[in-house]
Amino acid sequence: MAMRRRTLLKVIVLGDSGVGKTSLMNQYVHKKFSQQYKATIGADFVTKELQIDDRLVTLQVWDTAGQERFQSLGVAFYRGADCCVLVYDVNVLKSFDTLDNWHEEFLKQASPADPKKFPFILLGNKIDIDGGNSRVVSEKKAKDWCVAKGNIPYFETSAKEDINVDAAFLCVAKTALANEREHDIYFQTIPEAVTETEQGGGGCAC
Repeated sequence: MAMRRRTLLKVIVLGDSGVGKTSLMNQYVHKKFSQQYKATIGADFVTKELQIDDRLVTLQVWDTAGQERFQSLGVAFYRGADCCVLVYDVNVLKSFDTLDNWHEEFLKQASPADPKKFPFILLGNKIDIDGGNSRVVSEKKAKDWCVAKGNIPYFETSAKEDINVDAAFLCVAKTALANEREHDIYFQTIPEAVTETEQGGGGCAC
């Protein structure tokens, strides 16, 4: 009987405080939205099981505190990530302007093997607010930013109304899985015995 491989994918969610990172994750995993805003202290993660093609995938989504003082979590926290999700609030220009910093910070801390190919996904959150009348960042502006960063996938979301949340995270999982497959190919050059132990770690090569 063919064993289906279970793959653990580590996804990091970054963005300024208050853009809705935790709300997006809670909506995705628990189908819940809370009006209460509670700042994330340090880092926290949620998991969700998915099946993509014939692969069983455990998506481990890490939520970070947007506050600068927690950025010292840095290296250990970013290390081994398979995908990075950047989130901004379409109604707050500053949260869009800091995306460059988050993007650079991630690449610096995680130091992926090929920074140009590392998968990012951008989410423009809170599109439900005021019927979209208070938004200050246009879809075009966000898409232009994504193109400049190497054609990053972009989704406009609302954690509150559950708009595009599942679609965005499915894209995250597929993108991370594609990135992880490239690692698999890379590991095939290692002698068989080592590969066995590599696989024994739940698919996480950290």
